[in-house]
Amino acid sequence: MGIITRVRDVVNSNVNAALDAAENPEKLVKQMIREMEDTLVEIKASCAGALAAQKKAQRELAQAETQRALWDARACSAVDRGRDELAREALHAKRGYQEDKDIAEQRVAELGAVVDEYKSDIVKIEEKLGTALERRQVLVQRHVHARQRSRVQREIRRVDTSQVIARFERFHTRLDQTEASVEVEHYGGPRKRTLEEEFLKIERDEQIESELDALKEARAPKDAATA
Repeated sequence: MGIITRVRDVVNSNVNAALDAAENPEKLVKQMIREMEDTLVEIKASCAGALAAQKKAQRELAQAETQRALWDARACSAVDRGRDELAREALHAKRGYQEDKDIAEQRVAELGAVVDEYKSDIVKIEEKLGTALERRQVLVQRHVHARQRSRVQREIRRVDTSQVIARFERFHTRLDQTEASVEVEHYGGPRKRTLEEEFLKIERDEQIESELDALKEARAPKDAATA
């Protein structure tokens, strides 16, 4: 059973219903407490892993922003010196780091959602575990007497967790696909551009030229003053 399924089962479990249907309520409640404790250990480990990944993504975001700002400053410097070609190269580098920054921002947000979900589940499990520990004897005795009086067993109601599980699996699949795309993008040597990539390069170059012209125009008053 996966950790996500176990978490959902614990969070949505009905302790009273389970004890009503149990042959040995005392044994069952001890088993449930054990399962809650084991699940709590696992989900805390998963939360720590997601939190570490989020912090790494935050560092990558900060690095990308630093580099983007650096190459923006270099583009301005090149324009000031009349080095248009050098300014173009700087703007290309700036755009690359901007893309890295956008990817890192998305990853930070996605991992943040995972961490928040884990933390929420941890709180819920700890609450259920605390209640079970505090009321273990009371719950067992109450349900033993109730069973002796009525001798009626009720079915354990199970909460369908398929939608929650599917949402988590889709989210992790997107993370895996993102990481795989990054690896594949940088794998192997140079390849010939496709027709779509050629036109995309033309459009990007035109954008760079427009950005360069705007940058030169913005820097023009300074040049005129210097002259």
